[in-house]
Amino acid sequence: MPVTRLKLGKLKVVRRQLLQRYEHQPFVSCLAGLYGCQWRRYQRARAQPGECCCSKVECGSFGLLILTFFLSFLFLYFWSEAQNDYIDFDWFNFGTLGFWFPWSLVLLVVAAALFTYIALLLVLAVCLLSEGQRLYLHWSHKTGIVVALVFSVTATAILSDLWSKEWKTLLLSLQVTAPFLHVAAVSLMAILSWPIALHFFRMNKKVRQVAVLGLYLSVLFSLYLVPLGMYSPCIKEAGTLGPAPTLIGHRGAPMLAPENTVMSFERAVEAGGAGLETDVTISYDGVPFLMHDSTLKRTTNVAEIFPNRTHLDASMFTWAELQQLNAGDWFLSRDPFGTVSSLSETDCSQAQNQSVPSLAQFLEVAAGSGRLVLFNLRRPPYGHPYSQSYINTTLQVVQAHINSSQVLWLPSEDREMVHAVDPELQQTSGEKASIQELTDGHISRLNLHYSTMSQQQFSKYQSVNISTNLYVISQPWLYTLAWCAGAQSVTTNSIHILSNINKPLFLMTQEEYSLMWILTDAVSAFLIIAVFIFHWWRERGLPFWSGSRQTHENGPYSKFRTELSDVWSISSVNVRPDLRSTPGSPSAPHLPTITEE
Repeated sequence: MPVTRLKLGKLKVVRRQLLQRYEHQPFVSCLAGLYGCQWRRYQRARAQPGECCCSKVECGSFGLLILTFFLSFLFLYFWSEAQNDYIDFDWFNFGTLGFWFPWSLVLLVVAAALFTYIALLLVLAVCLLSEGQRLYLHWSHKTGIVVALVFSVTATAILSDLWSKEWKTLLLSLQVTAPFLHVAAVSLMAILSWPIALHFFRMNKKVRQVAVLGLYLSVLFSLYLVPLGMYSPCIKEAGTLGPAPTLIGHRGAPMLAPENTVMSFERAVEAGGAGLETDVTISYDGVPFLMHDSTLKRTTNVAEIFPNRTHLDASMFTWAELQQLNAGDWFLSRDPFGTVSSLSETDCSQAQNQSVPSLAQFLEVAAGSGRLVLFNLRRPPYGHPYSQSYINTTLQVVQAHINSSQVLWLPSEDREMVHAVDPELQQTSGEKASIQELTDGHISRLNLHYSTMSQQQFSKYQSVNISTNLYVISQPWLYTLAWCAGAQSVTTNSIHILSNINKPLFLMTQEEYSLMWILTDAVSAFLIIAVFIFHWWRERGLPFWSGSRQTHENGPYSKFRTELSDVWSISSVNVRPDLRSTPGSPSAPHLPTITEE
């Protein structure tokens, strides 16, 4: 009787193992089918103890998958954080190709789709490894990996060559996202500890074990220590945050109306902008007017009115000719920011009838609303009647239509003369310089690209009453960073969005960040250690609770044929008498029915 009970007890254990294995078969079939098109059980194989999880070819494919995952993630992160400058990218392509298309969004969608595809393949591979399956990647997926890799590398190389400054944007974004990326990376390492621990304890070669564990721990400890070198101006003591930067509408409110039109500037004032920015050119007959580009073809219908002069410099047109052009219809047809659908019918009708405004009209809008004015002044080409006197001509218009103290004078040509003529103008420089040079040049404000953002430099300039304006900031996370860094104002395309931000999107004290860092590392370390202990315990076949009779002589990965032999050997212990063969009966085998006591 004791022997029978012992064998039946072992039978229960073996049967439980068999049921657990078959319970996972649909899940494993789905994983193997999606990853390697191995939908049938005979097409796949488990990695036996001591065996590698895949062949050399499949190991190379898995390594290429991991490399493609990181490179595609790098490009996706790079391009998603560059959204602030998408409009520049699209206008560049417009100038190159001659027609408008939102290439930036297409590139983002393709990058997101390829990264999602690669990430799903990697998840399938990790799940298969967690189930102890040997990897086999279907050839179609291998082709997809190569396509994603080539796309990521090529796109990154081309954009790095054309927009190298965007890498500075990526570095700036890390000052906001790095704490959260750190949590995500550590969490990923904790998840990967399961398949790594599983295969670590199944390896029979110490060299492989040391290599796998050494690489894993090196990456893990590096992630644990990354916060030591992390810097963000948004991590500061409570009460040290300065006032929010004031907003200057870049060419007005170009998301709500055609850029550099009276309607655009009126919308910027309505949205709460403290200043208005524009670009000034002198017409052939000496009238300063608003135009950013050197030609008129992007923002007017010059191709319809003057088809033979589309490539002519904008300053070579007279004011009367400029008044014949429509400066708003292009906005509705091209929808550069994707915001036209949000406009009312009245706004669309008003936008469609906009004309090229003069500097005087622009200054009247600013003077009537008490807004600051910041503008670039483009010198006319050689041979233009006002190529030598364009500064005086512009200065006369300014003095006639607005209080000089409202004007941030940006042109650097003849600055001394301009200051002597009108000392109330706020002299503004577009370049960094030493404090001595700035004070000698009567500079009271700097107008800098956002990529030069530096909290230390802002504080240094502020100490001598030189304020800093950053351009062009349209994304909330960049505005948050400029706020925390101490910028006094920003030029923006999205004045209606940024004006609603009442506090930085990301702000915490050093103590709060340290607690976040320590908790993340401590919890992940505990989980990883627990996972390794679990796999070590299970592989050795040790009981998980006190008094357990369950034993695994060769671990849970014993060969399937051994378990079947145990079933049939035990089944002979207690077979129902009515199913035993009787003398003279056919010799066909009968399946034994096992009864449990």
